[in-house]
Amino acid sequence: MDDLLCSSFVIFLIFINTCFAADILNVKQTLRDDGNSSLVSSGGDFELGFFSPGSSKNRYLGIWFKKVSNRTVVWVANREAPLLDTSGVLRIGANGNLELVNGRNSTMWFSNSTKSAKNEPVVAQLMDSSNLVIRHENDTDPEKYLWQSADHPTDHILSGMKLGWDLSRGLERYLTSWKSVSDPSPGNYTFRMYLEGYPQMKVADGSSSTTSFRFGPWDGIQFSGVSFNIPDLNFDLKLIVTDTEIYSKFDVNNNSRPVSACECLGGFVPRSLEKWKLADWSGGCVRSAPLTCGSGEEFQKIPGLKLPDTQTSWFNRSMSLADCETECRKNCSCTAYSNVDIRQGGSGCMLWFGDLIDMRNYADNGLPLYVRTASQPGLFVLLGLILIYVYRKRKLSSKATLKPTNDGGNEDQGQDLELPLVEFEEIAKATNNFSLNNKLGEGGFGPVYKGTLVDGQEIAVKRLSKTSNQGLHEFKNEVKCIAELQHRNLVRLLGCSIEDGEMLLIYEYMSNKSLDVFIFDKELSMSLDWPKRYNIINGIAKGLLYLHQDSRLRIIHRDLKAGNILLDHEMSPKISDFGLARSFADNESAANTIRVVGTYGYMAPEYAIEGLFSVKSDSYSFGVLVLEIVTGKKIRQFYNSKDNLNLLGHAMLGSCSSSEVLRAIHIGLLCVQPYPQDRPNMTYVVSMLDSENELPKPKQPGFFTDNRVQQGSEYPSHHSESSVTNNDLSITVLEPR
Repeated sequence: MDDLLCSSFVIFLIFINTCFAADILNVKQTLRDDGNSSLVSSGGDFELGFFSPGSSKNRYLGIWFKKVSNRTVVWVANREAPLLDTSGVLRIGANGNLELVNGRNSTMWFSNSTKSAKNEPVVAQLMDSSNLVIRHENDTDPEKYLWQSADHPTDHILSGMKLGWDLSRGLERYLTSWKSVSDPSPGNYTFRMYLEGYPQMKVADGSSSTTSFRFGPWDGIQFSGVSFNIPDLNFDLKLIVTDTEIYSKFDVNNNSRPVSACECLGGFVPRSLEKWKLADWSGGCVRSAPLTCGSGEEFQKIPGLKLPDTQTSWFNRSMSLADCETECRKNCSCTAYSNVDIRQGGSGCMLWFGDLIDMRNYADNGLPLYVRTASQPGLFVLLGLILIYVYRKRKLSSKATLKPTNDGGNEDQGQDLELPLVEFEEIAKATNNFSLNNKLGEGGFGPVYKGTLVDGQEIAVKRLSKTSNQGLHEFKNEVKCIAELQHRNLVRLLGCSIEDGEMLLIYEYMSNKSLDVFIFDKELSMSLDWPKRYNIINGIAKGLLYLHQDSRLRIIHRDLKAGNILLDHEMSPKISDFGLARSFADNESAANTIRVVGTYGYMAPEYAIEGLFSVKSDSYSFGVLVLEIVTGKKIRQFYNSKDNLNLLGHAMLGSCSSSEVLRAIHIGLLCVQPYPQDRPNMTYVVSMLDSENELPKPKQPGFFTDNRVQQGSEYPSHHSESSVTNNDLSITVLEPR
């Protein structure tokens, strides 16, 4: 029969309730397969007894969740030696081991404890953690257990259990799949920790000796690039290393579930372009130019990664990152390097040799990897030509200083934009040679700096990192979009510089930085009274309306969030960061993609799950933003443990005498309805904000659980680019070969 795939490895968080049932078996008692005998943990969560899995008539001794109606077995004793009838008996033998015997008194399974029982009575106890232990009757110290089932897991690991090695005892704790739902005997798939090279965890297929999935190496805080992002069932892995043990354990986490697609790193191209277009990424990527081990080679910093397979890596815990680069440069076979531990600014060195296999992109919890690449000046030359073409098309002329254009109101004025080409030397001087003291922040494109021109004008400078492949795409996209846009609620692009391989975009400077700085800060939020908050909501709505309806190109922002709303000196909002935006022709209203980008929590469910986006995707993000502005709570961090409510549910519970506040909440809830056809467009949103007309009743907001878009949706029934694949762990898969 077929093995259960690696998805059969299930991880549970245990919630403790209070009740009492018999949980101990002593030497004078037996547990029989009579339909009535079992052990139940003192908390009432777990039960030990006999069962038949699936359609099988064989009998097994196992542990399952007591309060789950659909029996979920988490541990099996005799998985390789089934009982053929109901004659099974569990007892404590003379040597203190648990024994499972059949009707002929033949031993089918025993605990095989490596610790000998003293001349004291022993008992077996089912713990609230699901752990079945053998201990001395009067000694409850876990360190003195004679045996425990947690040292011998089957296909489940629960919170508090260890997965890995006890080096002092030569004991390995790992998971093995069931062969099928009716056969719990060991299948082909294992989930275990490998100690070759730097320790890492893999799901392996024993039938083909291949790795099905690999966790990134431990970085001191987390396994790089791995998070369990299933709503209401979320976990983080942790690694514990001592002189005698190396193991991982599970803890609860609070993220969302992403969708994945594949890309090649900068300096790499698909091995088979035809297969790549069909979303077949199995061939991986190859270098676009061979390495020569010459002086022109650089190391491209790729942020937010699950690091490559470490089986053939070399590491040193005491080296600095600078020494790590030096060491890699000295060896022509070294293809990449990174820190071992990211705490306190990073420490240690890990080097990779040969192919870089199994990387994933994680903006929130990934690590930076420095990949050796050949010099590629052509990329910047190409971008420069694109920029020059845009400027010439708009009849731009070079200016000595930068001056903002008209506010533009709600209509595109149709005027030629004054977008100067500025000398790099002037920008370098304005930013004090891109000093760290002038740095405002950093994105996938590269850093942003504050600058002051010779005439006193303050600017913000976005500098494309020379090693940023993702940033190059966003940089070009931002130029394409924002050069066409002019509105009082959009940040202004004032100029650019494209000299000496440098790509700089120059914006008006926002003295009050971004909205998230204010609304999520306990003290600063006090300066935002309700009129200011309502003005911000209104301004964002009008900026979005312009993008969706009144600009020359219909623009879907795709990353609307508090961090991308800038505030000027009057606290007026300006929508910024168009690196992920998409433009549409007049006759287009929706699209889909295999590359889902943006920020989870603000992302519309149909986009996060299906890759489908439209103006209604931005409406959803706007609704989340409204609720954050009103409540001062982050969508991804708020949780009411008493009522099990996220931010959306919390907003529904709020009460206020101000009709304007209630109206804003009402509009926000209309925008976050699960299905796009139920959400208002921004024309209607602006109308609702500016009037006192009666509002429609919103449907209950909640997590989107259907993988289909309802009938009647404005979206097409088929994907135009490629099918979308759901994945529990990543947004983008990077697999250079």
